[in-house]
Amino acid sequence: MNLAFNRRIATVAVHDLVMAAASFELAIKARYWLAGAPQPWGFLWPGTLLFTALCAVVFWRFGLYRGIWYYASVRDLSAIVRAVTAAVLLLVPVLFVFMRLEDYPRSSLPLLWLFLVFLLTAPRFAYRAVKDGNLRVAFGQPDLARVPVLLVGAGDAADAFIREMTRSRSAPYEVVGIVDDKPGRIGRDIRGVRVMGAIDEIPAVVDKLLRKDRLPHRLVLAGEFEGPAVRKLVELAEKAGMSVGRIPRLADLREGQVEVRTVDVEDLLGRAQKVLDRDAMRRLIAGRRVLVTGAGGTIGSELVRQVAAFGPAHVALVENSEFNLYVIDRDLSERWPDLPRTALLGDVRDPKRLAVIFARERPELVFHAAAFKHVPLSEINPEEAILTNTIGTRNVADACRAAGTAAMVLISTDKAVNASSVMGASKRAAELACQALARSGGPTRFVTVRFGNVLGSTGSVIPLFEHQLAAGLPLTVTHPDVTRYFMTVKEAVELVLLATAIPADEAGRDAIFILDMGEPVRIQDLARQMVRLAGKKPAGAADIVFTGLRPGEKLAEELAHAAEDLRASRYEGIRIGLGRAMDYELLKPRLERLERAARERRTNETLEVLSELVPEYRPSTPTSATAG
Repeated sequence: MNLAFNRRIATVAVHDLVMAAASFELAIKARYWLAGAPQPWGFLWPGTLLFTALCAVVFWRFGLYRGIWYYASVRDLSAIVRAVTAAVLLLVPVLFVFMRLEDYPRSSLPLLWLFLVFLLTAPRFAYRAVKDGNLRVAFGQPDLARVPVLLVGAGDAADAFIREMTRSRSAPYEVVGIVDDKPGRIGRDIRGVRVMGAIDEIPAVVDKLLRKDRLPHRLVLAGEFEGPAVRKLVELAEKAGMSVGRIPRLADLREGQVEVRTVDVEDLLGRAQKVLDRDAMRRLIAGRRVLVTGAGGTIGSELVRQVAAFGPAHVALVENSEFNLYVIDRDLSERWPDLPRTALLGDVRDPKRLAVIFARERPELVFHAAAFKHVPLSEINPEEAILTNTIGTRNVADACRAAGTAAMVLISTDKAVNASSVMGASKRAAELACQALARSGGPTRFVTVRFGNVLGSTGSVIPLFEHQLAAGLPLTVTHPDVTRYFMTVKEAVELVLLATAIPADEAGRDAIFILDMGEPVRIQDLARQMVRLAGKKPAGAADIVFTGLRPGEKLAEELAHAAEDLRASRYEGIRIGLGRAMDYELLKPRLERLERAARERRTNETLEVLSELVPEYRPSTPTSATAG
């Protein structure tokens, strides 16, 4: 038997053997007392030792030591009854062999059975009652489930799921085994279901279940697993011929919703939630007038929602897309109907419109998320990307200074580091503008936050893959070795708010806050994982097409430039980059020249000025014609 011997098992074993000895003594004592001939304790002490030794063997064979008391259930009671019955039945021949049954009243056997069942059961369920507050969860009905599943994780979530599967004969799943990486739980049981091995041993566990004709069809995650762990589990499941799912949320289980959830892309790429200083975020937002540009975009709309949750005095939504503005305004009206807000159509390229908006709204805090971010489209339309990303940022910054705004936050991108594209260079120029204004002093604080791709953002690779999968098309990847950083939009925005809450004197006025994106993900691997999640065969040559890097694209993105002095901030997940800033008086005429060239659609001059501002940038292809 593959049973890890550890301190918990030893404790349970000692408890059970003490109870065996006590029950034997109690049964003898009670029987002689009923017969009117009471005997002292230890009257048949050799029999006590023999019975205790016998129980040690029987209880081991019946797996009583494998049960986890916190998950004690009716199945554990059944195992105790079977083990005690076997021990009591074996006691008579054992005593006959060793003691010829001298002085042993055979009529004490029923008492022995009752005492031992009680003494083994009561502590287990008392422990469960103390932990859970009641015992109802321990006595679900046995069930004949339909789909055999293998659980990953032997904790509270696994226990809750197994419990729900035993409450109703119509439950859709049967848990045939569990895997877990905690050595102390391997070999033990939860509600009669064995923890059969570690996660790396899933193929061996599946083979063992196959030999028992209990082959699992699905691998179900019963716990919190980070992106790399989920990707590994998807691969292990695919090798074993299983699909992958997650157990329902505990709140859903309590309401009787037992359908296994689908593992999605956020599960593949997401990370464990960091502990956030929400008090600092609340102090930043609560009671203040907040304005968000690009309020209907992926990042802007999440910014709006998180800002709204912290109780601002007023929120102004600035958006160039009428439909996107309508959607986010409707969302706010439904979720925070009492929050004062204004929905404003406006383009950050238009300084006059911004001046009117800022004079009317008087924002104290501005989050600038408006941007063009699609690399290939920006290469084709360089002036448009520059007018929005660079000049638009300068316009918002000027409006902030004119209105006396306390702080402006620029949302930047990893593509601004060693920029190889118009999009990246235009964002780096925007960073330079904010850094220069920060160094120049004044009442407005300028904050720049830089991070990589957010999951599901418009124009990114994941929505493209989802579209291609739905249409039955091969997934297009630019290069076998291309990698990218990914982060959920919720986590990115939380860290943006947290970074903004760091005082200027602590970070440095012209600092760039750089979010920790974890490890970069190879896009080819992501494509294969998404094919597996879609329930298709592992991706092969016919399923993924390599199209070659497009103009402006890099194999790998970077979060910081070599010339930037990186140091830790007070918060995990946020670093501070210093250096590479420029005086605003030197930068201002170059920005004006860049704006004139871009507005007059003089493409070559526009790219030339952009290259002067961002020396590491070189246009990917010479452009002689104007791009409209």
